[in-house]
Amino acid sequence: MAFKIRWTPEAEESFDKIIDYLENNWTETEVQNFVRNANSVIQHIAKNPLMFKASAKINTRIGFITKHNSLFYRINQVDKLIILLSFWDNRRDPKKSTLYGVI
Repeated sequence: MAFKIRWTPEAEESFDKIIDYLENNWTETEVQNFVRNANSVIQHIAKNPLMFKASAKINTRIGFITKHNSLFYRINQVDKLIILLSFWDNRRDPKKSTLYGVI
């Protein structure tokens, strides 16, 4: 049975920022590719939450979306829930994230 997915406000905001960036600087094809890749990764995580590597923090994992973007998420085994924490531009300094200390 697949886990349920819950988006945090940070995940929604960071996803929207990536979409805005792609829409302003790239083509619709790149936007569609990113959305398709992100949805695919989320569906894979829902079926197999442990498929991506663990971060330094307990229950936080890092899913690879593209070479420029990753997804941080947590697993709640009791409620069978995946909590999407944030989409991350891999070129950014982690210390500048509101999630620093979580990731």
